Amino acid sequence: MCKVIAIANQKGGVGKTAVASNLSVGLAMNGKKVLVIDADPQGNLTSSLGVDNADELENTLAAFIEREINEEPTDAEEYILHNDEGVDIMPCNIKLAGMDYMIMNALSREHLLDAFVSQVRDEYDYILIDCSPSLNLVTINVLTAVDSVIIPVEASYLSMAGLQQLLGSIGSTKRKLNRKLDVEGIVINKVNTRTNHEKDIIDKLREAYGSQIKVFDTMIPESVRAKECTAYGISIYKHDPRGKVAKAFEELTKEVLAYGC
Repeated sequence: MCKVIAIANQKGGVGKTAVASNLSVGLAMNGKKVLVIDADPQGNLTSSLGVDNADELENTLAAFIEREINEEPTDAEEYILHNDEGVDIMPCNIKLAGMDYMIMNALSREHLLDAFVSQVRDEYDYILIDCSPSLNLVTINVLTAVDSVIIPVEASYLSMAGLQQLLGSIGSTKRKLNRKLDVEGIVINKVNTRTNHEKDIIDKLREAYGSQIKVFDTMIPESVRAKECTAYGISIYKHDPRGKVAKAFEELTKEVLAYGC
């Protein structure tokens, strides 16, 4: 049985794409069949997984949504690329940035992405969807299509404020559009535990949310090597396989797998 997970936070710069790309490769390395969907018009997940010239691609998430709105036949396989690290990709590019206006006037406008997920769900163990850092209609489509949400946060007070806002949006979507929607967990990213400031925030975050929501035991450390992965279009497992970030993502993958499909 497939599990569909959004990687989301309404605050930018918290490392959503790094979590989506490295977690997807980690799951594939554990023998799981994985699809990632890039739902951010910046296309960072697409390039992070080695797809060049994303803005020149025709079969992207934006193209699928447009065909759904126009009630044209769609074949999900036409929109899936294959990565040499064992992950399938539905790419995205800047064309998605202008889709909200079209979606606003569509029938069943919150369920356009779900039409794609429904076509491919039986072919995968995990589908991960990387969201943009804004609660637009594309992100609402994502929350309507998924089973759960992983929320990457930084150890900062601003990140904690954004977390509360996102939890409100998830709760509203669950009540109105997707009764099965749940929070998979919070993953603390870009961690530097050498500072007392960050240690204090991490303690406060676990205290504030740990009794209601799972806060993953694994924390992803801050690392220049991790930032370099996007430029090279490879995962941390290829770029720095013996490093602390690769080890952390191995442990996070185990925690996600512990939930099962």
